[in-house]
Amino acid sequence: MACTTILVGKKASYNGSTMIARNDDGHFDVKKLIVVEPKNQPRKYKSKIGHLEIELPDNPLRYTSNPSVDPTDGIWPANGINELNVAMTATETITTNSRVAGADPLVKYQKAKTKKEKDIPGGIGEEDLVAIVLPYIHSAREGVERLGMLLEKYGTYENNGIAFSDQDEIWWLESIGGHHWIARRVKDDEYVLMPNQFGLDRFDFDDAYGAKKENMCSSDLKEFVEKYHLDLNTDGKFNPRYCFGSRTDSDHVYNTPRGWFIARYFNPNTYKWDGPNADFTPESDDIPWALVPEKKITEDDIKYILSSYYQGTPYNPYTKADNPLKGIYRPIGISRTGVMEILQIRNDVPDEIKAITWLSFGANPFNSSLALYANVAKFPKYVSDVTLDTSTENFYWVNRLIGALADPNFGASIQWIERYQAAVANQSHELINKFDKKFLETRDLKVLVEANEALCKMAKKEATFTLNKVLAVSSQAMKCGYSRSDN
Repeated sequence: MACTTILVGKKASYNGSTMIARNDDGHFDVKKLIVVEPKNQPRKYKSKIGHLEIELPDNPLRYTSNPSVDPTDGIWPANGINELNVAMTATETITTNSRVAGADPLVKYQKAKTKKEKDIPGGIGEEDLVAIVLPYIHSAREGVERLGMLLEKYGTYENNGIAFSDQDEIWWLESIGGHHWIARRVKDDEYVLMPNQFGLDRFDFDDAYGAKKENMCSSDLKEFVEKYHLDLNTDGKFNPRYCFGSRTDSDHVYNTPRGWFIARYFNPNTYKWDGPNADFTPESDDIPWALVPEKKITEDDIKYILSSYYQGTPYNPYTKADNPLKGIYRPIGISRTGVMEILQIRNDVPDEIKAITWLSFGANPFNSSLALYANVAKFPKYVSDVTLDTSTENFYWVNRLIGALADPNFGASIQWIERYQAAVANQSHELINKFDKKFLETRDLKVLVEANEALCKMAKKEATFTLNKVLAVSSQAMKCGYSRSDN
């Protein structure tokens, strides 16, 4: 999966919450938002891709999930928040290099060639991770520990980055080869930008092998690096990106430009981003993994940047200018996104209402971000009852339709898109404030169910209005249009 991830520490956010968010950029996957109750969590999990069976603990927690509506290729939960307000997003597909791949090969499923042989299972991967980790952890740190244990035991068939958060901490884990991994705690005053590349650019082995305050890794990672001569650093400092990452021509078109645009947005004055004397360009390999933002970050900021397509630069694919640079880089907001969630754990409210998921379906440049309380037993049908057939009766398909109609008629449609995004964001904040107050007065969890119904009713009204507008715009632009006055 080609995705983009942003992590925001509690002192970097405007309201003291932790926020982790990711564009799940699959292949136009049809997604829904559901709650998995403990009674429905399997005790023996079998993956579709790896053909691996895993015994799971007997005490799962309730958690939210964004599974694929078509289960043929597995669950693919994407994101979730459990009932203890621990969040997880999995995964950001990352890059590596041939030295790592050769030293610790990926663990891929091998089908038996004869009847006498047995199939050899593969490792775990994006299809599985949320379902086998999130229901069993009580903190972000525990998420790293459990996933690290699973990676060392079963291995993985792909290179991935995974984020965990709770009200206090955010941790980022990256897999290395088939069985190794490395993780860092995000500093409270920083945000992290991850565009499909191995990201970590600093690490402290002394801490990882000692107190583990901000660094953790697989038990033999240091020995692994030394044995296979993976350390390319020359200044005495350990930069994991040099050891485990990549810097290819395709990175400079597909990955690094996204990191450049994110950092340019949140830190416009910290560095020079444009012109011949720029500190960083779209093709720089050393764009920092984490930065202290120049101002506090909001949910609206995250939605904007994860929807972006190089606005204000020569690379904007929607610009009317005849520019050879137009569209040369892979945008952050891309057509094939299935779901994007901003998983927010707040610190200024009771535990029951700490967790908010800001939900977006479809192509982010054209959809909206809807706030919903996560601590519920069931979500409204508008977001959970999604079919494989196109329907205007759910949030997924109406946003797909809006995007498909608005994209080819960008200039005439963008005003309606901007109004749609603002309307849903504004009313989401308004309704969350209203129902926060109501919950504080009643302490009744039924208030959250009522709130989510009101939020979905609002979103349906705004999405339907916007669909009507962009459909009218697109109809007027049809090539078969004709009027007698045209002659």
